[in-house]
Amino acid sequence: MRKRLAGFVVVSTVLVMGFCPAWAARAGDHAPDFTATDSSGQVHKLSDYQGKFVVLEWTNRGCPYTQKHYSSGNMQRLQREWTSRGVIWLTVLSSAAGKQGYATGPEENAYLKQINGAPTAALLDPTGTLGHLYDAKTSPHMFIINPQGILIYNGAIDDRPTTDVADVQGATNFVSVALEEATSGKSVSNPTTRPYGCSVKYRD
Repeated sequence: MRKRLAGFVVVSTVLVMGFCPAWAARAGDHAPDFTATDSSGQVHKLSDYQGKFVVLEWTNRGCPYTQKHYSSGNMQRLQREWTSRGVIWLTVLSSAAGKQGYATGPEENAYLKQINGAPTAALLDPTGTLGHLYDAKTSPHMFIINPQGILIYNGAIDDRPTTDVADVQGATNFVSVALEEATSGKSVSNPTTRPYGCSVKYRD
């Protein structure tokens, strides 16, 4: 088994950057299947989306790194662009009850309406089961799964690990680059990057 860098480096009290440990979902591996319920009570299985590209976006509305991409409209733009091209975009809330970013279904639906969000669905994961399955470390932390069920990208949304909204413009968006390459039949040139953002507020 390939040796991988395990653990993570804490850059500040909220910024976490790290490579996925060896046992986590890695680019090139089959993406772990899951079953999760969304903010409207609908059940989603990854296997239901076989034949489609799927994006998993770990989110936390209280995180300034997440806020950067939503207050600028960047995340909503990406959601609209790629869902219009047939990609399934699932936001995931793995914050435990009582912790930053936690939301009930009605609360999340109201929030998405307020910010004009456009994911395919928002998956509620207060137990952290889905988050731990993928070893999601930060909000945002982005994963892309191809139509064959292979994880083809794991990492950051872009190359500007700051909370400055101005840094959205001019950043290299790793998610868009990976999707453009993959949907064109090319290999993803940069399948693994270091995620940045607030640590996921797991129950344990």
